[in-house]
Amino acid sequence: MKNITQEEWEELVASDDQAYILDVRTQNEVDEGIIPNSHHIDIYEGQGFIDKVNELDKSKNYYIYCRSGNRSGQAAQLMDQLGFETTYNLVGGFMEWDGDVAEAEE
Repeated sequence: MKNITQEEWEELVASDDQAYILDVRTQNEVDEGIIPNSHHIDIYEGQGFIDKVNELDKSKNYYIYCRSGNRSGQAAQLMDQLGFETTYNLVGGFMEWDGDVAEAEE
């Protein structure tokens, strides 16, 4: 896992055709808006989170965020332990994100 700033995040995602953006917040938080093109799996689902993450392609590059950067850091470490090759944690999370925001899909 690597902690990255929003500037690093935007640069990496823009040039990464293997990027997978993962939002690990709760549904209520997701309803407030998401980083465009992100996929939602709530880390608070416990084993459900692990089961869903294990279905993902471990060779892709995962850009993970939550509200403040704590849960996404935990998610990235867990994913590393599960055999994911590349995980990035957004420092400051969605609270400090000042880039584009999209509506969450139902």
